[in-house]
Amino acid sequence: MQDSFDVTTIIFLGLAVFVIWRLRSVLGQKTGAERSPFRPVERNRTEPSAGRKEGDNVVRLPGADRGQSVAPAAAPVRDWRGIAEPGSPVAAGLEQVLQIEPSFDPRSFVEGSKKAYEAIVLAFNKGDRKTLRSLLSREVAEGFEQAITEREQRKQTAETTFVSIDKAEIVAVDVKNRVAQITVRFLSNLITATRDADGNVVDGSAETVVEVPDVWTFARTLGSRDPNWQLVATEAGG
Repeated sequence: MQDSFDVTTIIFLGLAVFVIWRLRSVLGQKTGAERSPFRPVERNRTEPSAGRKEGDNVVRLPGADRGQSVAPAAAPVRDWRGIAEPGSPVAAGLEQVLQIEPSFDPRSFVEGSKKAYEAIVLAFNKGDRKTLRSLLSREVAEGFEQAITEREQRKQTAETTFVSIDKAEIVAVDVKNRVAQITVRFLSNLITATRDADGNVVDGSAETVVEVPDVWTFARTLGSRDPNWQLVATEAGG
């Protein structure tokens, strides 16, 4: 009986060992390199996304192309409409101004020149020497003051009413040694008359609107703290 028990026990032990061996061969053993069950879609970081093909748009993070060459920024395209023809001498001159003083705005300059034109004409007719000195170069101011003095000696007065300034266009730009000279052609409609001591009109008309062309040149040292342009030359426009 004892021998039978021993033989049976040995048989069952052998079966148990066989079953355990088969299970291990089917299921395998853990090696510590298995993918975590909490990251079922984890991919290698160098692996492209599924469905992504070469040439597809990619959102790149800053510094992603740090090792690649970068094309130089293109020169800014100026919008010269209403100011100058692209490629013209005026446009080239304005580019020179902007190279020295990037904040320069040609459109603001044109608007400012119209205000200066009106202010200077009115100051001249009123004999306002103080205003003229602040807006004119010394040479031009001397010429204006001489004309005012001669008019006063004749006991004459001048009257001017601005009806409109129909045109103010830049016709020339010159930059030398950081000094810019910009020439503007004005076309205005005025009512202008000169009266004698008795109030009689001796020149012009107190009622007729006349079209007056003028060509004025303004100058300023670029980059200086003084933002004001001064009138440095005048001539009658054709």
